[in-house]
Amino acid sequence: MTLSIVIVNYNVRFFLEQCLESVYNSRRDCETGQLELEVFVVDNDSADDSVKMVRERFPQVKLIENKENVGFAKANNQALRECKGEYVLLLNPDTLVEHDTFVRCVDFIASHHDCGALGVKMVDGNGRFLKESKRGFPTPAASFYKLSGLIKLFPHSRRIAAYYMGHIPNDQTAQIEILPGAFIMTTRAALDKVGLLDESYFMYGEDIDFSWRFILAGYKNYYLPEARIIHYKGESTKKGSMNYVYTFYNAMSIFSKRYFKGSHAAMYNLLIHLAIWLRAGLSFMRRLVSRIVLPLADFAMAFGGFVLIKDLWAKHLANTVNYYPAEYTYAVLPTYIAVLMLSTWLNGGYDKPLKHWRIVKGMAIGATVLLVFYSLLDETQRYSRAILLLGAIWTTLTTIGLRVLLTVLGAEGYQSRRKRTAIVIGSESECRRAEKLYNESGQAGKKIVRLEPDGTRHLNELIHIHHADEVVFCGRDLSTADIINLMSQKATHNVDYKIVPSESDFVIGSNSISSPEDLYTEELNAITTPMNRRNKRLFDISSATLLLLLSPILFWFQKRKRAFYINLLNVLVGRKTWVGDKGIFSPADIVSNGNAIDRKQIELRYSRNYHLSTDIIILWKNLLNI
Repeated sequence: MTLSIVIVNYNVRFFLEQCLESVYNSRRDCETGQLELEVFVVDNDSADDSVKMVRERFPQVKLIENKENVGFAKANNQALRECKGEYVLLLNPDTLVEHDTFVRCVDFIASHHDCGALGVKMVDGNGRFLKESKRGFPTPAASFYKLSGLIKLFPHSRRIAAYYMGHIPNDQTAQIEILPGAFIMTTRAALDKVGLLDESYFMYGEDIDFSWRFILAGYKNYYLPEARIIHYKGESTKKGSMNYVYTFYNAMSIFSKRYFKGSHAAMYNLLIHLAIWLRAGLSFMRRLVSRIVLPLADFAMAFGGFVLIKDLWAKHLANTVNYYPAEYTYAVLPTYIAVLMLSTWLNGGYDKPLKHWRIVKGMAIGATVLLVFYSLLDETQRYSRAILLLGAIWTTLTTIGLRVLLTVLGAEGYQSRRKRTAIVIGSESECRRAEKLYNESGQAGKKIVRLEPDGTRHLNELIHIHHADEVVFCGRDLSTADIINLMSQKATHNVDYKIVPSESDFVIGSNSISSPEDLYTEELNAITTPMNRRNKRLFDISSATLLLLLSPILFWFQKRKRAFYINLLNVLVGRKTWVGDKGIFSPADIVSNGNAIDRKQIELRYSRNYHLSTDIIILWKNLLNI
């Protein structure tokens, strides 16, 4: 056996399917180069039918199924212990390899006897170079420059950009120190000398530790840009989160304790801590500003309108703008606006994608609540129903108007959703299949321009002529090398690149996947929508609080007294939900009987077509079984 490939998967079925397809498509060249392949997929208890897909589409894969998520390092080691190849490759599932990637890498290692491990040039789903392709040893200074963000100011500095070895050109073969976990090729002989991955790392850091051990063992690590892969980096959208920062810090702490001694270790941890708090502070401020700017603008415009309407109304009634007391202006009117905005938020008016009817619905419900409450007040507390109604209309119009303005200006998250043009590159039959997938996945009405593979030299001109916003590659007709080359030659940064894998019913992009299944989930009232997640959480908090207040009475009627308070507190703090896949109760509890298959179907239907009333009914039925 020449080459053993190990892929660890966790809930990325679509990416994994395309990855395996590219791996086996390269077999033609592997056979020409006398390379035999064996592929291991280690699944860390995925819930997205990844295992089923591998069994049905790639029966030749050696599949290892874990019953829990054991982490990246441990999962890789499970397969590494069974590998029989002279060469071993650790490969991420969200990658796409060229037809000659394996041959180039094996030939390079075979001709460089000092090579311990090898990495390749990685580009993302839009053809942009990923600086993680080549990294340096994470010294205290290099780690600080990275986590503090200073590296972005001097991306080619040998010192400040040392973490990504920015002084080395992206297309230059070079000796490096740290390889990316997405693609690490080594030999069985080197692996036997260095050992398996360190399972102390759950995620992040294990590739750094692994790479450094090759150097400590006397080998050299290399970066080979002639071999290329697409790495979709699905986790990139989470890099700004505190969870990522915290996990990364823990990994670096393990690394520092192992490879730095005395004052160096203390200095390393101090610098990491400073960088972490700096990053955390900047991230917190950025998130805070992004979340409050629009509501504050809505409030300011609404308040100005209410005051103007109040003054005009007062002048009409009593010929003086001071007709209403100051507390009405500075207490009652802000309360009106707060209720209107809260109702709009609860009805999804602040969710993306923007939908104007949600704003109208939220404002209407808020105004109705205010009018009902208004009717219950004492006569002396009723100021003016007309001001309330006119102010609600004004608030609705200004709230929608502000979003229309943001859309016109092209603000982030408010870009126009109008359907434009997609250029589909492939044979006539594959272009028709891609067009069908677009229609089934919510892109119906988008203009499709077909382009034969031999006409790609005109791609940039067609993008400009048709004002195209997407280019779709048919994987059956274009090699990964062709796709990477075309993405690298793009004429504008406003174009998204996607791939339609052969024999697959989905369109895959840089960090997203479109499929008929996704459309079905969105059209039905998926539990994953922001509004449903918010309403479900509000119901959990309010019901748990009420039950906690009633607990002195309810406790004596419970069938599971020992779990009663524990479950209440878990729901209250968000560790659990009342109803769900991992909730206290299952959606299938709404029926009295049913086999495992029926229960699975009910749970799937619950997640795809969620209604809060279902949670209320299930909680009521199990009120004495909490």
